[in-house]
Amino acid sequence: MELAYYSDYAVRLVNTEEPARNKDSLTSVDAVRELFGGSRQAARRVTDGDVTRFRSVRARLRAVFAAADTGDETQAVDLLNSLLLEFPVSPQISGHDTRDEDGRPDWHMHLADHPSNATAGYAAIAAMGLAFHLTEHGVDRLGLCEAPPCRNAYLDTSTNRSRRYCSDRCATRANVAAYRARKRLEAERSENTGRTAESAQETSANTER
Repeated sequence: MELAYYSDYAVRLVNTEEPARNKDSLTSVDAVRELFGGSRQAARRVTDGDVTRFRSVRARLRAVFAAADTGDETQAVDLLNSLLLEFPVSPQISGHDTRDEDGRPDWHMHLADHPSNATAGYAAIAAMGLAFHLTEHGVDRLGLCEAPPCRNAYLDTSTNRSRRYCSDRCATRANVAAYRARKRLEAERSENTGRTAESAQETSANTER
């Protein structure tokens, strides 16, 4: 498993909440367990206390994305470093009993956590994954969706650093809204131009009289 994969842990956790819509799907043990995906062993460690702890880590991770989104690189790094210090991991070489085409172990880097609870394990992996993404691709690759009221977190993997939305759905919605806004502006300008022309004609007519 590539280390960059772990950055998705941060995105998944942050996006369990939509502050502008006052929505929060992180309300139960089952909801927390779903965040672990295929890591069933880690998910089994989740208890009721992890729901509150996960929300706390979520707020701190969102703060990292928010700082990056506003261009405050130092703040984003400082916030992420505080998470890395609090939730450490141990990089290890792993094969997971898989073999390549030559029958050899498929060696790769793996983040081994030694958590006191499920939150510590998840936070360690999410923070480390995000740190690898940030240092490899740049702080400006972390963002929050520009389609209001969404503000979901995303990782920009585009070749030209052009991503602005968390999904195609939000991008389409934003483009439609922008198109409608342009049409309204054009209509208002046309109406104002017409009124100006009518006013000029009336003034000219009054002068001739």
